[in-house]
Order: sequence, then structure tokens, then C-alpha cells
Amino acid sequence: MYSVGFDIEKYLQTQSEKILERIEMFENKLYLEFGGKLFNDYHAARTLPGYTPDIKVQLLKTLKDKAEIVIVINASNIAQTKEVGDTGISYDDDVLRLVDEIEKNDLYVGSVVISQYLGQPAANTFKEYLEGLGITVYIMHHIPDSEYPANVQLILSDQGYGNNDYIQTTRPLVVVAAPGPGSGKMAACLSQLYQENKRGVKAGYAKFETFPVWNLPLKHMVNQAYEAATADLNDVNMIDPFHLEAYGVSAVNYNRDIEVFPILNAMFTRIWGESPYRSPTDMGVNMLGFCIDDEICIAASKQEIIRRYFNTQLEYARGKMHKSALSKQELLMNNAGISPHERPCVPTALRKAELSQTPCVAIELPDGTQITGKTSSLLGASSAAVLNALKHLGGVDDDVLLISPSEIEPIQKLKVGYLGNENPRLYTDEVLLALAINAATNEIAEHVLKQIPKLQNSEAHSSVILTRVDISVFRKLGINITCEPVYQNKRLFQRR
Repeated sequence: MYSVGFDIEKYLQTQSEKILERIEMFENKLYLEFGGKLFNDYHAARTLPGYTPDIKVQLLKTLKDKAEIVIVINASNIAQTKEVGDTGISYDDDVLRLVDEIEKNDLYVGSVVISQYLGQPAANTFKEYLEGLGITVYIMHHIPDSEYPANVQLILSDQGYGNNDYIQTTRPLVVVAAPGPGSGKMAACLSQLYQENKRGVKAGYAKFETFPVWNLPLKHMVNQAYEAATADLNDVNMIDPFHLEAYGVSAVNYNRDIEVFPILNAMFTRIWGESPYRSPTDMGVNMLGFCIDDEICIAASKQEIIRRYFNTQLEYARGKMHKSALSKQELLMNNAGISPHERPCVPTALRKAELSQTPCVAIELPDGTQITGKTSSLLGASSAAVLNALKHLGGVDDDVLLISPSEIEPIQKLKVGYLGNENPRLYTDEVLLALAINAATNEIAEHVLKQIPKLQNSEAHSSVILTRVDISVFRKLGINITCEPVYQNKRLFQRR
């Protein structure tokens, strides 16, 4: 049964109050680096039941008259067409999606910043495209890795941050967001502090972080789930030694912020004359730890660690992840004393696959009911499982045919005979479309189709690697899907 473990109202109130306090610390100008995702923060929603994926936007709406948003994208991510994990779309496409979503929520996008610029042709093309859409674009030039971030004298000079475009902003709160990690948000903020100071403005900097949660224990499951989510980045949670020394209080931060803090503090001191921060934890604005139900969030975090373990296995099997990330996930699982079989749909899917000797998918509904589906000559296992789950939710007998073989066969003929697909079985999106067509003339099909919202917050596991199409549909349905890291066949080329 889905249980709420996060107090949204308390969080919105306390977090907005702390942001306003931070703006007042400076000359009414704050650059607020948004950690994590502005939209679709599914990791937080899975780890903290009751946390909504768009909660940061809800928060910004309470401050919308004071806030403008700047979106930063790394030029190398444009050139490499890097994808955002939860959505599967490229970073540059996600910038466009972010602008659309922000403006749809009546918030103001001031500009887009391309960081780490080295004249990449793809970055130039993207810049021209954005400007053609009427979006203001600024450039931040690459500073050699041998100099950044240690050479403070170079960075805080006309050859460093002074070589970047000055980002024109008009509101007291400038939210700096990005499509994903490694985009250059902090550098954009620091560059602006330097540029603003040259213009006589003592602007401030702070971080809006969600994870790790500074006032939860280091080995709390919520914080360990964050490590699992960033295994490929090699982030490690640590006790903040600067905070402990300054205040005698243990606070949790992560290695990159702790490692870079002495350099950041030197920058703050050079820019402002003195630093307002005594620790990297001081830089953050995070009231999340005061708003959770510990027992519920611990249980949810354990499940998230298991999901991340399977997802890393999947990406490793696809050749998209290093072995080191998988090894870290295995270590996290062992240290947390968690087994993959603690995810209830896992043993159900594997048992069904062993008995049927064919790929199977198990769906665990929010009330704990387990529904399975297996591959047949007509349907893939995902399609069968979703149809069976919808029948169960609608109180329809399992032997009732919602889509007859005579209706499926023409679709298969189209796929194989005309579209060149080797697999004739219906994918999940295809079977749902067929069900929707039947719903126009079939009352039972119409009734079953209306059960789709009830699949939200379900869990699912497949005995084999699913296609991107099926994985995407599960995500759109609000079902958390994982897979065993094995392909259905032994071909080298897979439609990944």
C-alpha cells in the first residue's frame, strides 16, 4: 500500500522562508544553484513518498515575482548528444523542454548559457537555433582542467571568468538550473559573482540541494539512495569536516563540494572581501530533512537502491556504463544489507519465467497484488502484463478477450510485412492503442482503459531486457520498471 512519508506543505513553507532569508543576506541579488532536476525529480519522489516530481516548480511559483531562471548546458554534452536518464532525451532537447515547461508554469526564463565552450560546431548550431527562437544565449569559455578550479588568480581575472559573457538578469533571485549533472551551474554562478562585483554589485550565491540530506545520518537510507543514484558520477557522502570544525555539529555533504570548498572560499574572499560561509553545508538551503516520516522513507529508499542496482546492471549490459559503477552499486547493496529479491516483483517475474520458459513481466500494484504476463505469439510480456493488470483493476475476468487475435493479426502484418520489423508481437504502446480503438465500440474495453491511472506508483520487473519503447511506456504510466540484465536472444546488435 502506498504510504505518504513527506510533508509537502511544511517543506514549501520552510524552504521558501530560507531562500528569502538568503536573498536578504546579500544586496538583494542571489544566484541560487538548483541541484538535481527542476522538473521530473523522480528519484526524490520514489525515495520520499509524497514528494511530487514538480515540487521545485511549486516552490518557485511562491517566489515567481522575484525569480528568473537561467538554464546552463555544457557544450560537450551538446556535441555528444548526451541523454537525460529519466526521460531518455538529449540534453539539448531537454533544454527546450525545460523552457516550455517553465513558461507553461508562468515562470520567467531569462536566458540559456552554453558552458565549457571551445567552438564546438554542434554548440554553435544549437546557439543559432535558440536565438532563432528568440531565446537569449550567453557563452562561458572553457578554462583548462590544469587550471580549474585551483588557479584562483587566473579564474578571477579577465582571462578566466572575465572572458565569459555577462549574463543580463533583472530579478533579485536568479535560479540556475540544468538538464543534468556536469552542466556547469556552479561555474555560471561564480562567473556572475565575479562579473557583478566588477560592476559594483555584491551578489550572493547559495545551493538549493535535495540530496544528500545534511541533517540525516551519514548512513541513513535516504542518503545511501542518493549515492546509488549517482554511482556513475562517483559521488560519495561524507561528514562535512569544515562544518564539524566550525560548529561542532555533524552534517552530511558529498565529496565534490567538500573537496572544492577551500577553493570556493578563496574565491568568495577575493570577490567579496570576506566569505559568509564557514562550510560547504552553510552554502546549502535544504529543509527537506525536517519534513520526512523516517520509517516510510527508509523503506522507500531501500527499494530505490534496488532499482538503481538493476538499472546500473541494465546500462552495463547495454555498454553504457563502466564496471566501476556496477561494483559500487553492489557494494552499496551489501553495506545496506539489501537483497534484490526484497523487491517483491523480482522473484515473481523470475518464477513465472522459469515455469513458462519464456520472458515474463510481473507488476506489483500499489495494494501489493502481483500480476504477471508472459510472451506469446501475439503479445510481448510487457503488453500482456499491463493488459492483465488493467483487467484486474477493472474487475474483469482474466479469460475475457479485450483485443481479439483477428484484430491483432493485421497490426502484425503491417509491422512485419510493410514496416520491416522482425518482431511481430505488439509492444505496450501498440496494445494500448488497440485497446483504445476497441473502447469506442466495446464497453468492457472502455471500462478497462479507464483503469490506467490506477497503475501509478506500481512496481514491475522483467526477466529480460525490455525495448526502450516498453520501458518508456512503463515510465509514462507511472510504473517503476526494472529488468534482469540479459537479452532475450544472443545477437550482438540489439535495438537498445
